[in-house]
Amino acid sequence: MNENRLDFLLELLQTPSPSSMEMEIQKRWIKEVKPFSHEVRTDHAGNAIAILNPEAEFKVLLAGHCDEIALVINRIDEQGYLHFDKMGGINPKAAVGMKVTILGYERTLTGVIGVNAQHHGGLKGDFGVDDLFIDCGAKSKEEIEKLVQIGDLAVYKRTPEVMMDRYIAGRGLDNRTGQFIVGEVLRRLSEKQVKVGVYAASTVNEETNMGGAFFAAAGIEPTMAIACDVTFATDYPGVNKNKYGDIQLDEGPVLAKGAPINRKINQLLEKTAKKLDMKVQYELTPRMTGTDADKMRLTGKGVPVSLVSLPLRYMHSPVETVSIKDIDEEIDLLVEMIASMTGEENLNPLED
Repeated sequence: MNENRLDFLLELLQTPSPSSMEMEIQKRWIKEVKPFSHEVRTDHAGNAIAILNPEAEFKVLLAGHCDEIALVINRIDEQGYLHFDKMGGINPKAAVGMKVTILGYERTLTGVIGVNAQHHGGLKGDFGVDDLFIDCGAKSKEEIEKLVQIGDLAVYKRTPEVMMDRYIAGRGLDNRTGQFIVGEVLRRLSEKQVKVGVYAASTVNEETNMGGAFFAAAGIEPTMAIACDVTFATDYPGVNKNKYGDIQLDEGPVLAKGAPINRKINQLLEKTAKKLDMKVQYELTPRMTGTDADKMRLTGKGVPVSLVSLPLRYMHSPVETVSIKDIDEEIDLLVEMIASMTGEENLNPLED
């Protein structure tokens, strides 16, 4: 990945995009992809969709969601402390002691997630977000209510870091990396003679209800769709590989196998990986994928789907970690596959 593209990815990772409030990151992504797109659309869900060959009959939808998990303010007490609930899969144990950026209705402000000192007993056993609170320095409810109201959102205050020139660590790599990947695939394909329509969708709300993916696929009516998301890496201490599989950073993109996945799309991906002499890894999704693929699949008359994932360590923590090499390889894989398509592909698994 060259320095310019890495800088753009890091910019996306520093842009707050809590589920239901993705407007700022979408505008930044649109600005980036517009020069090499034939058309850019938005919809009432908040999706941003960049398109090549909008007139093509065969439509390939690539979806990478841009929203991140967040905290949502649900109570302000008399002392000015902010209490919160989850907007997506917040891990309360990872939240303890973190700094947050509160996206207040008046302005943004910094807070800290307070915790009872260990000297005073600390946190006992299992606890939830209702045992935590945000201290932003206010002295009263009256003072903080001038800046923050119920329903305002907060994200971890965390700057992304490049480690050892090979990994990126930070918050919300799930799934601003996917948003980046689908845009990069479109950029690279814009330099080729592509025979199919390509729809790169930066989708919203995946972390909460996957409504963005439904809106996108229902509006586009694609011939096929690929969700570009992240999956659980298991290459660090304490993970039971017998239970969760063996997924490693630097070992290539991860293809899903299971009932929701169209086998012919996976065959195209595998054939392309072999052509590129690229390793791929596998994960099992027996019933559902837990990604945008599930909603896209069930739109219209039904959409054949696949899922290509980026291995990610420390899911839903402030220090999610991915490999730059894996990002580059996923982009290469999708570019080569789509560039090789004729638009005559038959995705019916019962037909040759």
